[in-house]
Amino acid sequence: MATYDFIFDRLGLRDWCGTRETGDAPMTMAELLAGGKNAGSDADTGFSFADIWNFPPPSLDHLNEACPAIARTRDMTEAVEASFIAAKDPLNVVLDPMTQPLSWLLDGALALAEATPWWLTIIVLSLVVYWASKSWKLVSRVAATLFFLAVIDHFGFAMQTLSIIFVCAVLCVLFGVPIGIAMSRSDRLQRFITPILDMLQTLPTFVYLIPLIFLFSVTESKLYGIAIILYAIVPVIRLTDLGIRLVDREVIEAADAFGMTKRQKLYGVQIPLALPNIMAGVNQTIMMALALVVIASLVSAPGLGVLVLRGIRNLELGVGLIAGLGIVLIAIMLDRVTKAALARVNAANSVPRH
Repeated sequence: MATYDFIFDRLGLRDWCGTRETGDAPMTMAELLAGGKNAGSDADTGFSFADIWNFPPPSLDHLNEACPAIARTRDMTEAVEASFIAAKDPLNVVLDPMTQPLSWLLDGALALAEATPWWLTIIVLSLVVYWASKSWKLVSRVAATLFFLAVIDHFGFAMQTLSIIFVCAVLCVLFGVPIGIAMSRSDRLQRFITPILDMLQTLPTFVYLIPLIFLFSVTESKLYGIAIILYAIVPVIRLTDLGIRLVDREVIEAADAFGMTKRQKLYGVQIPLALPNIMAGVNQTIMMALALVVIASLVSAPGLGVLVLRGIRNLELGVGLIAGLGIVLIAIMLDRVTKAALARVNAANSVPRH
């Protein structure tokens, strides 16, 4: 139904609109989704005010029915796809050398996790947990969790997941903290970066994978590494910026009175006082990295996500649920350790210095 004919007739744009060309034109979006060439066609081309209740929205497809000079939604999506494919090779020339170290880091971490004996891995991780928390109670819980994963034959998959999270979380901190510091020093930069962070934080997780699949091979580990970093880096940037901006102005004025340079104020005053916020950002970054590493199993990311995907694909309820339990245990373990480290930082900052 060419409902919007009257608009172009009243505006005198009928000659500009032209006539519809016959031939094998691309399917409209509605026809594509319906799976047929003639889906949704209607022989009635008139307009009746009795049909006002079912009046269609002014979509490109409906406007194209009345004015063939207007592009359809399908034409727009094809143009976006064509422009992306055209830019693929120039982007690869720049992005491949820049992102190749990420593949080396991920592959190296996975190889190290596979080569290290299980008992040595538990000992090393327990020492790391004690260094971060100074709590033997938490160390015993982490060791028990890792031992349980070994008992149910999920230890290797769990270590693959932890390796990916470790590499991506460290890179998020290395890149995110400086970006957050730069944002805290420049309101203009903050106004520029904030919409980008909003987009990264609200973009559906599967959408992260679509352009990366076109740019990189599915067999390359940097494919899922970049997706995890883009998804997980947002909290550490935001909370670093927030933490430094929340530093008491009187403290900054006192530092200025002592003649401290900007670098001295940053490393001696602002970062130590903002450390609780930064650690909270690191905690959220680790949790978000764990959330995406499961979805990244769709593009060859190893770990427990592979077992979850296998359970869904083969309708094996037990496989998927047990793997999901392993992911929950890892999430709880990482959350408790990072929160214990955050509590230590808060306690250290609350101790008065003489």
